[in-house]
Amino acid sequence: GPTRKMPLTASAMDFFQLFVTDNVLKNMVVQTNMYAKKYQERFGSDDAWIDVTLTEMKAFLGYMISTSIHHCESVLSIWSSGFYSNKSIALIMTQSRFEKILKYFHIVAFRSSQTTHSLYKIQPFLDSLQNGFDSAFRPSQAQVLHEPLIDEDPVFIATCTERELRKRKKRKFSLWVRQCSSTGFICQIYVHLKEGSGADGLDALKNKPQLHSMVAKSLCQNASGKNYIIFTGPSITSLNLFEEFEKQEIYCCGLLSTRKSDCTGLPPSMLNNSETPQSRGQYRIRMKGNMSLICWYNKGHFRFLTNAYSPIQQGVIIKRKSGEIPCPLAVEAFAAHLSYICKYDDKYSKYFISHKPNKTWQQVFWFAISIAINNAYILYKMSEAYHVTRYSRAQFGERLVKELLGLEDTSPSH
Repeated sequence: GPTRKMPLTASAMDFFQLFVTDNVLKNMVVQTNMYAKKYQERFGSDDAWIDVTLTEMKAFLGYMISTSIHHCESVLSIWSSGFYSNKSIALIMTQSRFEKILKYFHIVAFRSSQTTHSLYKIQPFLDSLQNGFDSAFRPSQAQVLHEPLIDEDPVFIATCTERELRKRKKRKFSLWVRQCSSTGFICQIYVHLKEGSGADGLDALKNKPQLHSMVAKSLCQNASGKNYIIFTGPSITSLNLFEEFEKQEIYCCGLLSTRKSDCTGLPPSMLNNSETPQSRGQYRIRMKGNMSLICWYNKGHFRFLTNAYSPIQQGVIIKRKSGEIPCPLAVEAFAAHLSYICKYDDKYSKYFISHKPNKTWQQVFWFAISIAINNAYILYKMSEAYHVTRYSRAQFGERLVKELLGLEDTSPSH
């Protein structure tokens, strides 16, 4: 849960600034102004440009965040006269001023000579965000490694033409997270560029165990010695990785797939489906030290690799139609945590910022901001302030937008 007690009067902005502080915002102001100066020195002066202020930077973020609540194809729709226009916030800043800030917006204006990292324009912000996540929240023992659902707005995809779909560029990065499966709080973000140089690039390692093993190690670099139980999907699950984690006192439970997983070191007899018909709930187990390989049958064979649960302990999967199906405790635990993450994705993925810039670092930035707001709402729901105001996720987002824009209205939306 939260590491600090927030006051009853804490606002949406107070929770958001646990992760995105005023110092971070001030740095955005400085870097944006530096980039504007550098750009104009190179390409000619821009008479319409005036240095951005902290108040304007907050308003700029507020406009962007508003697209996570009222989904629209372009943030500029706020100033239009169409369906997605928002007159209540459009008066705070003119569209031309917003577009100028958007043109020059930067977090790191200059590349230092020592920088080799491709994400250098966003890395300081990601590091700052990670410090905020670590200091504001203490996760539960059970955590999940996965790729959160950050796909395009399904309503837009259903209504746009094939030509529009082709024009939209595919993301040039993958984003994985380590997430507390009791609360949904995202503890760590890991971004990997698809066009990374050398053998570490995502394209070079795609669908290969090295990539997913590297992702898992990066996400768990701060987890050693804490007896966490990490749940993993088939692409990450492997005997070598789980044994390496066990040495660091990190325990695992993962779904295994003969097609997607690295099955090195596992007995072939457990990876082949038996020809004799089996009844639901039957399972076979092979052990090596603390590691158990479980093959469980339920309208198909499901395999699990774990060193976090004893294979002797019994659990149960409850189905609405067929009732209770017996299974090892590891299978029950995996199903419960996977179910929670699916519910998290269903609830929170629709609140990702709709703005889709062409620059990769900006795409990463808006995804990271969206995750920070979702985390802020989770902390808000666990605080005493929630019992006073009881905002929904949409209302919390609207409150944050209004506070960033400096609007006086404090009444919740209904």
